[in-house]
Amino acid sequence: MPQNRRSFLAAAAALAATPGAGLSAPRAPRQKPNFIVVMCDDLGYGDIGAFGGPIPTPHLDRLAASGTAMTDFYAAANLCTPSRAGLLTGRYPIRTGLARGVIMQNDPRGLPLAEVTMAEALKPDYATALIGKWHLGHSGPSWPPTRHGFDLFFGLPYSHDMLPLSLYEASADAAPAREDLDYPQLQQRFCQRAERFITENAARPFLLNLWLSAPHLPNFPDARHDGRTEFGLYGDTVAEIDDIVGRLSALLARLGLTRDTLVVFTSDNGPWFEGSAGRLRARKGGAAYDGGYRVPFIASRPGTVRAGQRTPAIGMGVDLLPTFCAMAGRPPPAGVEIDGRDLTATLTHGAPSPHDELLLFNDEDVVAVRTQRWKYVAADHYRGTVLDIRDDGYPQLYDMAHDPGETYSLAARQPQALHEMTARLARARARFEPLRKGPSGIVSRPGPRAVPEVFRD
Repeated sequence: MPQNRRSFLAAAAALAATPGAGLSAPRAPRQKPNFIVVMCDDLGYGDIGAFGGPIPTPHLDRLAASGTAMTDFYAAANLCTPSRAGLLTGRYPIRTGLARGVIMQNDPRGLPLAEVTMAEALKPDYATALIGKWHLGHSGPSWPPTRHGFDLFFGLPYSHDMLPLSLYEASADAAPAREDLDYPQLQQRFCQRAERFITENAARPFLLNLWLSAPHLPNFPDARHDGRTEFGLYGDTVAEIDDIVGRLSALLARLGLTRDTLVVFTSDNGPWFEGSAGRLRARKGGAAYDGGYRVPFIASRPGTVRAGQRTPAIGMGVDLLPTFCAMAGRPPPAGVEIDGRDLTATLTHGAPSPHDELLLFNDEDVVAVRTQRWKYVAADHYRGTVLDIRDDGYPQLYDMAHDPGETYSLAARQPQALHEMTARLARARARFEPLRKGPSGIVSRPGPRAVPEVFRD
């Protein structure tokens, strides 16, 4: 039995055998739960133990054993900026104007103030903080994050491989203060500020988005973790992330907040040049295959979220906003079209996904459609371009329950499913075409192709 599987089962067994292990003293939970979202940057689907990864992650294994892991959960995009925009707003990133690429140092774009973030949706009942990497605009009205409903921001304007780079702290009534940063201590600083925020707001409901800037390359594990694993600096950094999750869990237990707090752990997209996508095809930025989009997702709230469960129900980062609103007894933002769905029943009772379909975008192009069973892929990177592969004579239709690696197309064997999925793609493209900010990035190969009769209408 693989070591990571043994550690996950051991964590589950320990929880089952020890009543109240890791929990606060028994009492009725709050009516309004706290929310903590620990989001990593470029963490792969196959990097952590609970999702089959080789890097030892005992604290994440324990978190999964105390809660529910969604095995078919997708980031809102295959790149950083659009993924974060989708998670914060509950909307496909194309609606926010941030679907195309990532925001670079000289890029004036930012999250529009008209967008309603999860922080704003939970106001005035919640104390709110965003700690870590922002990457949704670092100039003009979009900066700092305290203009988007957060009482506190402590972190970076963008990725830690971009220069110039400083660490900022801002509150709702104070301008950002800048300080130099120590790269090996960066994730530790994020964790320390998160611990302080939790402690200061223990008596009221709070929302904490802890958006770590790791394990995005380059990796800078602190001295206690440097050399800790057999998987290089990347593996050492994942071990540090695991310890951060353990520290937060221990703090919640000490404060008696474990049963009051929904802890979510996930990533903003798939792995970049290092890390593992597991059995999934492609990586960060991949045009349509799951390796760039599908990410680990663990949700834990003992006594509320089912413990030790794994569900294949499809979900996406856009689901967090409506889920948090529902759990907090708040209405969803008025006058806003939300693409996310409330996952409460899935997490608490094992209900099927509330989604009929999920759309995968590469920049502003819908490049794939996912239902609970099927995935239809319409484009992929090929020799430096995003190629339209629908009319090449080999359409890509995958049965995700049996082929999560998207290895063998069943288009020729499942004509009815192919017809349904191509229709879904056409409807989605027609729906979102008017929201474009620029031209399509998809090209077709010139010249006629031999399309087998079985694929013709």
